[in-house]
Amino acid sequence: MIGIFSVFMWYLLLILYMGQIKGVFGTYEPISYKAGCALWGVIFVVSGISIIRATRHPSQRLLVCAMIMNILCMIAAIIAVVLTILELSSFHSVSYRNYGQAKLGREISRVLLGFYPLELGISFTYTIFSCVGLCRKNEDTHTEEAESTL
Repeated sequence: MIGIFSVFMWYLLLILYMGQIKGVFGTYEPISYKAGCALWGVIFVVSGISIIRATRHPSQRLLVCAMIMNILCMIAAIIAVVLTILELSSFHSVSYRNYGQAKLGREISRVLLGFYPLELGISFTYTIFSCVGLCRKNEDTHTEEAESTL
């Protein structure tokens, strides 16, 4: 759900920044927008889908896939936080015509900055539970092998 929210925020930023008028001081194009940080929400959606599949049909392969996707989500969230902080820490003046759009875009970035740690925490939690699930599966297979040899 957070991933879908991020994608919609990126779409809002796309509409917002595409409507800028070239002025004397230029347009406002932040680094997080150019990198598509909010569009990375697709990674979180795919990770959520892999978690649901691993929950419904638990197998070692699906648990490993879900864990890898969650690790990718953590990396994406950390990079997005860094890029958004860099964006919010520096602000070059823009044309007065684009100032309102730049200000609104920065507010959207602040909202997304609040959601990135939430995504990081959720991904970290599911990664831990995936590791626990894999360890349990390995213990169960070793126990079954030991019982079958006896």
